[in-house]
Order: sequence, then C-alpha cells, then structure tokens
Amino acid sequence: MAGRKGIEVVRNLDVQRYMGRWYEIASFPSFFQPKNGVNTRATYTLKDDGTVNVLNETWSDGKRSYIEGTAYKADPNSDEAKLKVKFYVPPFLPIIPVTGDYWVLYLDDDYQYALIGGPTKKYLWILCRQTHMDDEIYNMLLQKATDDGYDVSKLHKTPQSDPPPEAAEGPVDSKGIWWIISIFGK
Repeated sequence: MAGRKGIEVVRNLDVQRYMGRWYEIASFPSFFQPKNGVNTRATYTLKDDGTVNVLNETWSDGKRSYIEGTAYKADPNSDEAKLKVKFYVPPFLPIIPVTGDYWVLYLDDDYQYALIGGPTKKYLWILCRQTHMDDEIYNMLLQKATDDGYDVSKLHKTPQSDPPPEAAEGPVDSKGIWWIISIFGK
C-alpha cells in the first residue's frame, strides 16, 4: 500500500547488553505457549559463534515447561534488530526446525524493557528485566505497538511472582508435550 509506514525497529542493538533474563509482562496468546502459563521468561546467552542461545520457560499447573533455541541476525549486514529464532519440535525429539521473526521494536537506553514483534503482527511481547513494570512505561509501549499497527486489545498480561521461581523449583514437564497441549487450548 503506497504511503504506508513500515515497522521501525531498533538499530545498532548492543547484543552483549541485551543478554540475560527478561520477564514476559504481556504477550499475544500463541499456539506455542501454554494457555495458563505464569512466570514466563526468556534467558539469552551469547554463544562463541555469535548466535544467541534462547531458553524460554513458563510454569503451567505447577510444572516448569521450557524450550531452547537459537537466535541470529536475519541479515548479518544490517544494523536493524531483526532477528530469527529457531526452535526444534517436538522438544523431546528435535527433528523439525521452526523459525520465527524476533524484531526489537523498542528498547530503552538502559536495556531494562523491550517491545518485541514481527512483520506479520501476529506476535507481540512486552519484556522487562523485572517481574513487574511501571504503568507509565507499559502504556508507552502499548502506544508504540498501536502506532506500529498492532491490535493491542489481544495483549494478555502474564502473571509473575515476586520473587520469581528458580529453574529448579517444581517438577519439570518431562513429557515434552506442553506445546501440543497448548495448541488445543488445554
């Protein structure tokens, strides 16, 4: 469509500063996350080859579910924070690669909160280094997402405990089928 503004993304992302743990404050519900997930978070670790190890965790019905993947720049020659994230499914038999877009739409100067989306506008995440976010910041990120054409009425706030659980707390969903169950809305 002529004259339509594209989605602006962060430029010159300092990948080292972006590493670490991020808590999901809100997101669009998606088929690959449990519908009743709480304490959802992502931990990013830089690998020697320049890619990023992604550990996504959530707690559902008292059990920790997780999936690991890899993130990398979509275009190594671009200064835009447009990444690809690759996971293998099913987690218990990683044979099928599933790749998605991870665009950093907004990031504060101190790398404390971020807005993540992609070109299809089917996914949106509000992330924070803390388990809770100030309403003023949250509303600013909502406005940015709205300005970029996202339907923020789809956002679902993610319940977060304070303090958050440690990885070893609670039993792990060892069957590896949480992603199948979530597809059917269970």
